[in-house]
Amino acid sequence: MLRKLIQQLKSLRGGSLQKERRGEFRSALARQTRLEFLESRWMLSADPQLLGDIGVSSAAVELITVAGGTTFFSASRDNKGIELWKTDGTPGGTVLVKDINPGFESSQPSNFTTVGSTLFFTAVDETHGRELWKSDGTTAGTVMVKDIRSGSSSFPNELTSFNGKLFFEANDGISGRELWESDGTSGGTVMVKDINPNNANSNPFRFFVVEDKLFFIATAPTSERELWVSDGTSAGTMLVKDIAPPGRNSNPSFFANVHGTLFFRANDGSVGDELWKSDGTDVGTTLVKDINPGSLGSAPAALANLGGTLFFQANDGDRGFELWTSDGTPAGTTLFKEINPTTDGSDPSRLTTIGSEIYFQADDGTTGPEVWKTDGTVGGTVLVKEINPSSEGSYPYGFTEFNGEIFFEAYDGSSGFEFWKTDG
Repeated sequence: MLRKLIQQLKSLRGGSLQKERRGEFRSALARQTRLEFLESRWMLSADPQLLGDIGVSSAAVELITVAGGTTFFSASRDNKGIELWKTDGTPGGTVLVKDINPGFESSQPSNFTTVGSTLFFTAVDETHGRELWKSDGTTAGTVMVKDIRSGSSSFPNELTSFNGKLFFEANDGISGRELWESDGTSGGTVMVKDINPNNANSNPFRFFVVEDKLFFIATAPTSERELWVSDGTSAGTMLVKDIAPPGRNSNPSFFANVHGTLFFRANDGSVGDELWKSDGTDVGTTLVKDINPGSLGSAPAALANLGGTLFFQANDGDRGFELWTSDGTPAGTTLFKEINPTTDGSDPSRLTTIGSEIYFQADDGTTGPEVWKTDGTVGGTVLVKEINPSSEGSYPYGFTEFNGEIFFEAYDGSSGFEFWKTDG
């Protein structure tokens, strides 16, 4: 949550169902995280004191994550590029961890991912290209894990914590972009499986963990972009199902986990983009329902889990995009509420589960796209507020819970996109 809040804080342009002033939000953030921005310094609230004048503006602070009780972030300063920093919430504990790429050049640490108490990330040093690094918060303990592609960059991506290890995609220059794993040691950083041999690239992406399974999309010699699953071993890394006919891809997307079942959107080449589910096996990967009969598909999107029930947007061909729900059965996959009683549809989007409610954007045909919420009941699916008092709508997005309130950005028709908050 800290990373999301800081990233949103950086994008502030003013701005609450009260317009929230930046200073007030930063103070609120500080009370929760013990950190706040003040001009070009990190400060400790309640009794403000300088955490460390690192000579940067808040806009230069990039990624933030927590590992082993330490908050890591990337930042630049006058005489150094973008490097890895840390803070423990004290002035003396806000320091540069390591100047990985010395001088004015930047190591540009990115893809921060925590596995246990170790921070994994990617970075560039003066000798190697972009490779996999790790840090325990000390200079000596901030090291390149492995030079996966000697003389060039392996460009590790999709860094994901799974089964106590790091899983990611990388290119060693021999096998192409494939699935890799790391235990934090050079010897333990290995390719899991060469899914598409002969340097052909399987390009695994959209990593998504469901209990003891790592789902992802990959390309293989006999299948295009299809759903794969891994238990972390080569033998246990396999194609789940070739959903689309030969030569085509089903392009699974919009993943959601409901009671250990993966729900997603896919196209089997017959019914179009529709709602599917999977338990990680071929026989257990099935079309949930052909919501829009024919080849066009209902194009389900914005999947979200609320209390064990799947909510999503879909178009049945009659009402436009509306809010639907599913329990994983055809009979239990139904229109939840027709928010816009015309064929245009309300186009509910950006569904975000926060506590016992889902916040989303929808257009009832009168107000334009505004902030809505649902508690899982039809009666409890309501417009929160018409922020822009015209039919244009406020187009809210970026819903994030903080300190019992929901923060987001929206357009009120006069001030541009600003930062807003609501208690619901």
